[in-house]
This record gives sequence, C-alpha cells and structure tokens, in this order.
Amino acid sequence: MTLGARLVAPLIILLLFIPIDLIKAEVITLTPETFSDKVKEKDTAWFVKFCVPWCKHCKKLGNLWEELGKAMEGDAEIEIGEVDCGTSRSVCTKVEIHSYPTFKLFYNGEEVTKYQGKRDVESLRAFVVEETEKAAEKAQLEDKEL
Repeated sequence: MTLGARLVAPLIILLLFIPIDLIKAEVITLTPETFSDKVKEKDTAWFVKFCVPWCKHCKKLGNLWEELGKAMEGDAEIEIGEVDCGTSRSVCTKVEIHSYPTFKLFYNGEEVTKYQGKRDVESLRAFVVEETEKAAEKAQLEDKEL
C-alpha cells in the first residue's frame, strides 16, 4: 500500500461515521431549545422554513432548502434554518405559523418579513440578500439613534 493510500483510507472510513446532519450543515435545524438564541444572534439574518413532514406542499419543495443553504455558503451574515412544526409546535405557535410551508426572515431576533414569491433558489437567494441588507441598514440607523 502506498503512503497516500495509507493516509487516505482512514480518512474515508472516518467520513463514513460522520452523521449526515454534520455534512449538510448549510441548513440548520432549529428546535424550541435553540430557536430563540439563534435568531437573536447580533447582525445575523435567519431565513427559516417552517414545515411538517406530512404536508404535500412541503414535500414538493424537495431539496430546494438544502440547495439554498449551499447557495448561501460563505455569507457570514445569513443563516438558513428550518423548523419541523410537528416536533417543535411551540416555536411555530410563537411565530404564528398557520400554513405550510412558511418562510420567514428574522434579523437580530425580530421578524422582518414573510416570503411569498417564487420557489426557486435564485428567487429565494435574491430575496434574502435584499431583505437582509435592508434590515442591517435599519439596525445601524437605530443603533446611531441610541
């Protein structure tokens, strides 16, 4: 066995045991224990999908949310999250989720807006970038007033 093969083989075996959630960390699952703290992160936007596993419209989204997460990689100011309203009902009640799927943008802990546009990666990405810029500008103005 060559030196390269001896170094790569253990790495491949190690990767097989990493939980899938850690590999696709572009989308962060939020729970009642983590939701409030995460969306309150200073100078950070959270674009969150609220769904339930049995919803046909949620299922129809397929991998859209994961694709958006990948498209947003590298943007330190924007996080992509998801909440399963079946297991995290208290979160969904708190932010007034009445239909599925619902997409909401939060900035510095405040709900900024609800998304109601086209359901494709480019439309979602353009929306979250534009709305995050607006929210950041508003937050800066409010900070200056204090």
